[in-house]
Amino acid sequence: MVTEIDIDRPRERVAEYAADPDNAVEWYENIDAVEWRSSPPAEIGSDIAFTARFLGRSLTYTYRITELVTGERLVMSAPEGPFPMETTYTWRDTPGGGTRMTLRNRGRPRGFVGVASPLMARSMRRANIKDLQQLKAILEAEPR
Repeated sequence: MVTEIDIDRPRERVAEYAADPDNAVEWYENIDAVEWRSSPPAEIGSDIAFTARFLGRSLTYTYRITELVTGERLVMSAPEGPFPMETTYTWRDTPGGGTRMTLRNRGRPRGFVGVASPLMARSMRRANIKDLQQLKAILEAEPR
């Protein structure tokens, strides 16, 4: 599932903010808590636990950063739990000096999440759109 948005801020700023796990509770509607399992800052091999609400349940899953190209790409993988998933952020310059951010989620649900897979896909898509809209609102509200 791929979701994109244009943000009227420089790529370096969008990437810096979005790639910082501590900011996730501000722009991800369903993330309630972030806990570093390794020492910040984010780098390849960092482990970060996220507690999220999804389909009426609370889930905690640990992502490991598997790829990080500052200002261009971040890949995080959560191979364990009810919903093994890989999340990728990419950032590209837009012609007007802003940023095109792409959020890609790939995964295969198991357990209670797997049973609700079609509902989950629709819910995730709606949530991703709202999350990127929130990220855009936060960053575009910053002074230039």
